[in-house]
Amino acid sequence: MVVSKDTIIGDILDEDPGTAQFFFEIGMHCLGCPASRGESIEAACLVHGTDPDGLVDKINGYLSKK
Repeated sequence: MVVSKDTIIGDILDEDPGTAQFFFEIGMHCLGCPASRGESIEAACLVHGTDPDGLVDKINGYLSKK
């Protein structure tokens, strides 16, 4: 899986639950909420005031090592 800013958070978590750590780092602790699972990375980062490109890079780096 390759993640982009448009990738839905629930899809990422379904692919690899270990990616949750990167969402926790930006203060997104509500990963069980249906609304958060349906958001894109870009939308979540906007709400949490963080850089979506940085998060995408971290997740892709993590997934590429699997």
